[in-house]
Amino acid sequence: MPSGRTHDRITLWSLPAVAALTFSLTRSSNLTLLVSGSFLFGGLMFGPDLDIYSCQYQRWGWFKPIWLPYQKNLRHRSLWSHGPLIGTALRILYLTTWIAVFGTLGLAIAEKFGPPGWTWEDVVVGCWRSISEHPIEFSSVYIGLELGAMSHYLSDWGGSAYKRFKKQELNELRSPRSIKPRQRKPRIRTSSKSKR
Repeated sequence: MPSGRTHDRITLWSLPAVAALTFSLTRSSNLTLLVSGSFLFGGLMFGPDLDIYSCQYQRWGWFKPIWLPYQKNLRHRSLWSHGPLIGTALRILYLTTWIAVFGTLGLAIAEKFGPPGWTWEDVVVGCWRSISEHPIEFSSVYIGLELGAMSHYLSDWGGSAYKRFKKQELNELRSPRSIKPRQRKPRIRTSSKSKR
């Protein structure tokens, strides 16, 4: 499995290719920026290794504790953290839940000290309207996050496959088939008569 620095390098070196490919497919600088920005965020801070004490986890600073339940409930490199599409979707759902919790607390505190100018209904309707009016933009963010995670778990799987291949190759070199069997020396039998 590559180190955190290696994953970071892969993300940074892949960024120009992701940006160029996105722009050539969409011809939109806005969508290119959304995909590229989320790719960077997905590769450096929102990737599969949030399920362990990793560089990605460390980059959350004061917000690191929100990932502790995630780490406790997921086995490292499981389908739920490193699985294509599902890992990113689960992390988005998990982070959205925390944002909703903090948003609810913030709104409750704002209501306590005076009318905030908007209600719970305004918040929910506003979020839903944003999602329904900008599906391409939200899809672009998801694609960028998934590409960032994909660069991570593909390098994990590639590194593991390479190590297995090298180990198998080494084992084949050491296997009994490749080593000539030792020739046994003929045993000289002594009869019981000669011993007397």
